[in-house]
This record gives sequence, structure tokens and C-alpha cells, in this order.
Amino acid sequence: MSENERPVASPCVSVCALDEDDICVGCQRTVAEITQWGRMDNSERRSVLELCHERAVAAGLIMGL
Repeated sequence: MSENERPVASPCVSVCALDEDDICVGCQRTVAEITQWGRMDNSERRSVLELCHERAVAAGLIMGL
């Protein structure tokens, strides 16, 4: 991360509960992704956000493009 680059914000929406697949129903992150978030660089965080979006689409929570 460059000096001027701000950290990618967490997708947490304070609806913290895990589904049967151990995915947070609020942000769609896995337990590992949640616990590692603070140690991830922005590139890793963006990759996780893409996975969260894919999970939300697959679960029918949002419409895909």
C-alpha cells in the first residue's frame, strides 16, 4: 500500500452471524477472512470483496451483473 493510499474499508454491516457454511450473513466473509482482514493489504482486501460479492449473488441476496 502506498503512503497516500487509504485502507480498503471493511464490509462489516454489524449483522454478525454465521450461516451453516460459516459465512457471515451480514458481510458474506468467511471466519478466516474476517480474522485476517486487519493484516491484509488492499489488494487482498479487494479480492475478498470480490468473493463476498460472488457469494451474495450466489445466495440470491443481490443481483449479479
